Amino acid sequence: MLTDTTMSTEEVRRTAQRIRKRVFEHVMRSGGGYLSQACSSAELFATLYGKVMVLGASQAPLEPVPFPGVPGRDNPSFVSGGAYNGPREPQFDRFIFSPAHYALVLYAALIEFGRLAEHALEAFNRDGSTVEMIGAEHSPGVETTTGSLAQAISQAGGIALGRRLKGEPGRVWVLMSDGEFQEGQVWEAVQALVHYRLDNVGIYADVNDQQCDGRVEDVMQVGALGEKLRAFGARVYDVDGHDVEALAAPAAAPSDGRPLFVLAHTDPTRGVPLLAERAPNLHYLRFGSEAERERYQRAFETFDEEA
Repeated sequence: MLTDTTMSTEEVRRTAQRIRKRVFEHVMRSGGGYLSQACSSAELFATLYGKVMVLGASQAPLEPVPFPGVPGRDNPSFVSGGAYNGPREPQFDRFIFSPAHYALVLYAALIEFGRLAEHALEAFNRDGSTVEMIGAEHSPGVETTTGSLAQAISQAGGIALGRRLKGEPGRVWVLMSDGEFQEGQVWEAVQALVHYRLDNVGIYADVNDQQCDGRVEDVMQVGALGEKLRAFGARVYDVDGHDVEALAAPAAAPSDGRPLFVLAHTDPTRGVPLLAERAPNLHYLRFGSEAERERYQRAFETFDEEA
């Protein structure tokens, strides 16, 4: 069965809220976690899986397997986490997941789209598990290891060029974060995408202005991303990252020989406004006291799935 790219806007919006709530629930159960990433990117994941990417049925078990060891000719048991996104057949799209610390959000999305077992997060960050806190090439939904940081766009470009040379119609999609634009490798990759006219590549960036050490602009300014990318020759859309229709529209626009960038401007406290009190340090939620944990518990209990 293909991913239903004809899901209604309302269905995708509700799915995003469930992704956000599922991550919030896990964070409360485990005593901390990457919550702001779910707040900002839930609509991105829901739109990619529900309206944008054309994927075949998952080729991986619903129950995540234990870590199979590193890939190699002497390890026939290794299975790429990309198998959760369907077979690598010419007609299907490929998904390259860049911000590895968003893995919890990706797993929640896979659960919501029936590609991972409902209780799969019970294995999250456990020794010997593939459901890692920082997603790697064996983790559900992760085709390639893309770090330390910002290497996904280069990998996607290589895959896209190979697909073009083989005449494959499937596209290559990337989800990345805005902090990655601080890396020189990203701009070198953009230059290559434009040079080879790889319009079978689409990059969605979660522009939430947050990274490990605070606001992106305080750590290292990336400036006007849209203007820079256009100057390199890319096709760029600046959109509201919580507006499903605005997120989906660029992917449906006719290709014109330029790689596609969708800059999704998002709120890292969306759905959990209590998080704003911690700004600018939103990267990882770790409760400082029992009283703070109880405040978040009340926020979770009143979380609005219909918002």
